[in-house]
Amino acid sequence: MTETKTLDVRGLSCPEPAMQTREALLALGSGTLIVLSDSFTSRTNIERAGNKIGWKAEVTQADDETYRITFTK
Repeated sequence: MTETKTLDVRGLSCPEPAMQTREALLALGSGTLIVLSDSFTSRTNIERAGNKIGWKAEVTQADDETYRITFTK
């Protein structure tokens, strides 16, 4: 069974969202991590942080203010 976790970094300032995402991905190892962000800049940095350590990211905009970044590995 693949593990799925959710990380909510809405309201945090850079670089904290990307750092928390990287830590969560490293701890998870494989599976799915869903990250919720409310900043375009954070969304970009989060996606880049995951890609650098080998995770595939899919980004959708959940509503006008929330980005949903789904990482899989």
